[in-house]
Amino acid sequence: MSGPDDPRHGDGDVVLETRTKTQRPPLYKVLILNDDYTPMEFVVHVLERFFGLTHAQAFEVMLTVHKKGVAVVGVFSFEVAETKVAQVMDFARRHQHPLQCTMEKE
Repeated sequence: MSGPDDPRHGDGDVVLETRTKTQRPPLYKVLILNDDYTPMEFVVHVLERFFGLTHAQAFEVMLTVHKKGVAVVGVFSFEVAETKVAQVMDFARRHQHPLQCTMEKE
């Protein structure tokens, strides 16, 4: 028995339901900014400790920050990016360095 609410009507055609596709959450770039006071070695240490870079990678990123004024050190979900920024800023303050770390939507 087939009624008006049955997805199969008349000649056996099947009515397909559409599904909404979920979107991926936006990603955020974490940036380190250059200043004239924070030692280069401290920046390298921060990059190794909080972003898991090797010493060579951290040194290269630090040089980019030094030469260009800013460098992207990672791309993360909002929560992870926010946490990394807070950790870096807190660590820099505790060591009395003015290092700045920010995030922006990718």
